[in-house]
Amino acid sequence: MTGTSRSDRSEVVHPVGLRLHGRTVVVVGGGRSAHRQVAGLLAAGAVVTVVSPQVTPALEALAAPRWLTWQRRRYEPGDLDGAWFAVAATDDSVVNRAVSEEAERRRIFCARVDDQASSSAWTPAVGRWGDLVVGVHDDARPARAAVVRDAVLAGLTDGSIGDGARPPVGTGTGCVTLVGGGPGDPGLITVRGHKALAQADVVVADHLAPQSLLASLSSEVEVIDASKLPRGRSMAQEQINALLVEHALAGRRVVRLKGGDPFVFGRGMEEWQACLAAGVPVEVVPGVTSAIAVPALAGIPVTHRGMTHEFLVVSGHVPPGHPQSLVDWAAVGRLRGTVVVLMGVDTAQAIADSLLEHGRAPSTPVAIISDGSTPNQRVLRTTLAGLFATLVEEEIRPPAVWVVGDVVGLDATSRLGR
Repeated sequence: MTGTSRSDRSEVVHPVGLRLHGRTVVVVGGGRSAHRQVAGLLAAGAVVTVVSPQVTPALEALAAPRWLTWQRRRYEPGDLDGAWFAVAATDDSVVNRAVSEEAERRRIFCARVDDQASSSAWTPAVGRWGDLVVGVHDDARPARAAVVRDAVLAGLTDGSIGDGARPPVGTGTGCVTLVGGGPGDPGLITVRGHKALAQADVVVADHLAPQSLLASLSSEVEVIDASKLPRGRSMAQEQINALLVEHALAGRRVVRLKGGDPFVFGRGMEEWQACLAAGVPVEVVPGVTSAIAVPALAGIPVTHRGMTHEFLVVSGHVPPGHPQSLVDWAAVGRLRGTVVVLMGVDTAQAIADSLLEHGRAPSTPVAIISDGSTPNQRVLRTTLAGLFATLVEEEIRPPAVWVVGDVVGLDATSRLGR
């Protein structure tokens, strides 16, 4: 995709995709511009050498494990020996010109970050959508190229622009993708998760997954409700496993869309094992777990420097003392750090009593966040002793997360710890 905006232009760019995997590229310069160039080159699999007396911390971190070679000196003639491509990215126009001139003599294409008009190669605004690469050129107005690139990527993400990747139903090899949808806000699903949805033939979703994403699916996509309501209607896990396998073996691309992360109290491993046992290819796309995201959206960090060095995520679906409980509640009560309780509305009184019994102070701050990340989100602050009364008075029902610890008392004006 090429943009031009000057009517008197005598030459225009010829867009070409360089296959640099395994080929040497020399970047002269170690500042922010060089860093941006190196990031793209490494993503393309290039063998990168950076020539610069100093580099950014990020480039130094890449040099330590030998992701790139760092020549810690100024540029010298001959540094482009063996290069397929060169980038002049210093803050010194004289050095950049020398690099460009050497590249011209050697017939090596070179991009100058300070003077595109003097470059034999222009670097486009680049974006990636899976294995699809979008590049937009506009040498006169680079910002416009970035806007166009972002618009194309947004269209690929929301499905308004098709990438031709989804074959007709039943014509390909079936597979299952376990997608974590995040805490509820559709904007918090990962890009990879969104792409999997856009390519799906069948979506098996639960009620905690971002529901508005289902409305954006093509009418050809079959949506199966696999919700598990607390103490209510629920699709058996064995039935869910069977549906995933059945549709995949019929050649369909199946997405199992779950709230949070598939492997954080999401039974994702059970579904993974069922697919592998049936010979079905399966992939996991991690999601943003509500255990961390929901407190964060309420302005509560699960850790804070100088205050807590640990946090624990606990399932409260069964209370302390229950025969099926696998939690060492005595050990949890002795912790000084943060405790995040999921699925613990109905069992809150029993859990609070256990924490108090084993060492937590009654005045320990507690935050209750219900319907986290959604327009109905509520944040209530209380204490461990007052937790149950607050839940009852405010008529809190699942889904809700509650957080125990001193971090609950933090606000934006709190002094940094040491």
